[in-house]
Amino acid sequence: MKLTRKECVVMLLAGGQGSRLGALTTKIAKPSVPFGGKYRIIDFALSNCVNSGLDTIGVLTQYQPLLLNSYIGDGKSWDLDRMHGGIQILPPYQRVGDSEWYSGTANSIYQNMNFIDLYKPEYVLILSGDHIYKMDYSLMIKYHKEKDADCTISVIDVPMEEASRFGILSSNEEGRIIDFEEKPKKPKSNQASMGIYVFKWSKLKEYLEIDENNPNSTNDFGKDLIPLMLNSNEKMYAYNFKGYWKDVGTIDSLWQANMDLLDENIFDLSDDWVIYSRHAEKPPHYISKDAEVKNSIVSEGAVILGRVENSIIFSGVTIGENAVIRDSVIMADVEVKENSIINYSIIDEMVKIGPNLKIGKAMAENTKITVIPRESVIKQEG
Repeated sequence: MKLTRKECVVMLLAGGQGSRLGALTTKIAKPSVPFGGKYRIIDFALSNCVNSGLDTIGVLTQYQPLLLNSYIGDGKSWDLDRMHGGIQILPPYQRVGDSEWYSGTANSIYQNMNFIDLYKPEYVLILSGDHIYKMDYSLMIKYHKEKDADCTISVIDVPMEEASRFGILSSNEEGRIIDFEEKPKKPKSNQASMGIYVFKWSKLKEYLEIDENNPNSTNDFGKDLIPLMLNSNEKMYAYNFKGYWKDVGTIDSLWQANMDLLDENIFDLSDDWVIYSRHAEKPPHYISKDAEVKNSIVSEGAVILGRVENSIIFSGVTIGENAVIRDSVIMADVEVKENSIINYSIIDEMVKIGPNLKIGKAMAENTKITVIPRESVIKQEG
């Protein structure tokens, strides 16, 4: 079958375990984690692609992929059910004489070079499926073309005290990258890689082969392939992103990103850059006359009989009479019985919390976010 040629193919890395998210990712991959009342984390990258005019996407899965595969389906929810292009799930697969998991981010692309070659693209856009942000990738690709770059890395300024968590680069006045170090102990700048790369496909292909044949490589973009290209004096540029971006790789950062939605001056989901998701239609939420809701997001199908403050309430949640929810994220189909109090917590999907319980600490300062795993039944205080 002859496929339509595409100028740019997107490869979306969605196979991460997300071990720092603890109980939230014991049964699902990190990009599948619910967010913001009606989304999953992967919705942001997929929606950014569609809004940017990119319609050919390979989603690379590995760890606990069942829910993610089912959620994406044929891509219809993101207008990606296309005859030419669209969305394709790409798990590791067995080849002649060889069968292995993806050993690193670069290796996952290497194993799927045949998929990319089907479309004979000029450019490849590499994305991570575990960040919360809105971005027009077409502007980054335009910048990449203008610079005639071999590789362009999207960067964002981060506080210097957080810089050691990221790939940190330095660039000259023209934007050309002159130094790159993955998670340095002593960062030289606060320009952090967002894990978003545009490559000339011909150049990326060349370096994927070199990296794969290096027995000392960990086959990772940040640790191996990017430094290799830089040391080989390839044309590499930094694309400065101005806007909200959050790496939700920890419980605290996931909780904070949800809380950021409560202030439209921090992160606004109500503008024309629509974030699409796949969710079942439910009736409007119900808030009883005796209930109280302050500075919160309450999704459709939720029933609120108690009090909710500074919280995100997903669809299908029931909050019983005189129950109090403060500064918390309550995911889909959770039931909280009467008189229970929940503070500074993330309650995963389909949890049942009995009456007269207290979960989480009431103090904001130095409070560790409490997490209740998916499908738990809490009948008494732990």
